[in-house]
Amino acid sequence: MTEEKKKKTGLSESFIIGVVAAAFLMIGYQTALFIHNSAVTRIAAGRDVPDTVYVYGQGGWQGETAEPDASGAGKGAGTTVSRQIHGDAVRSERKNAEHSERVQAVRRNVPPKRVESFRFDPNTVSVEELCRLGFSPKQAQSIDNYRKKGGRFRRKSDFAKSYVVSDSIFRRLEPYIDIPLVDLNTADSAAFDALPGIGGWFASKMIAHRKRLGGYSYKEQLMDIRNFDHDKFAGLQELVTVSPEHVTPYPLWSLPADSLRHHPYIGNMETARAIVLFRENTPKQNLTVEFLSAAGILPEESAEKLSRCYIK
Repeated sequence: MTEEKKKKTGLSESFIIGVVAAAFLMIGYQTALFIHNSAVTRIAAGRDVPDTVYVYGQGGWQGETAEPDASGAGKGAGTTVSRQIHGDAVRSERKNAEHSERVQAVRRNVPPKRVESFRFDPNTVSVEELCRLGFSPKQAQSIDNYRKKGGRFRRKSDFAKSYVVSDSIFRRLEPYIDIPLVDLNTADSAAFDALPGIGGWFASKMIAHRKRLGGYSYKEQLMDIRNFDHDKFAGLQELVTVSPEHVTPYPLWSLPADSLRHHPYIGNMETARAIVLFRENTPKQNLTVEFLSAAGILPEESAEKLSRCYIK
């Protein structure tokens, strides 16, 4: 800067250099502070939503679950879970990645993210609500994408198998998972079709059997359907229910013979007429399925099934 310009501005060259240097220092400080805060946030986020390592290998193996300490950063910083899948000798190990002591120190000093626990259906809960439950936006969106592609959580264990659901989060949320059961007396064919191992043919048979029974009284009646064996029943018995408020008692002691004969546990006109004759000649207090069986009107197996039904 020339002497003439210095006189006009009144600023020395060293002063200008000092201002520029101070500006660069301020920018550098702000940049460093931003990087530091971002790193701390990332470390804390990794603690609230742990990064997880999956290892799969052959060989039967049973392990232990090591709980993290109160800070969420116990020695080894994570949990280990092993299981056998469907009885096969398959080893799965699931654990949080290990971190340095500096990372652990940051995690101990940053308060955990506030999360909520409330009853929810994983098939209908919103992305926003999933975030309130403790999932990151990316994890919540992953769960929603799975549902949009036709995925469905039929059991609590199905939700636990999602790769974005850590063991610690599932243990906290398991008591709050509320997946509605399929009521055998109110469900339509589509609801039956969606059950595992059912499909359209069995769904239609389940509807037809319900009509013949006058309504299901207990879940095991599904096995009266042809080819509906114990294995098929075992695959869905935890997913269905018979709510008492939706059960209509079967009018065994008032229907005429031509209606009684259609019931699966009566089955023919001869037995139906015998029931009508029995009730017309029996005191009211003796009108029970047990007395029908004792009189030889119903076979023992049919009487046992009918005795478990709601009747009037």
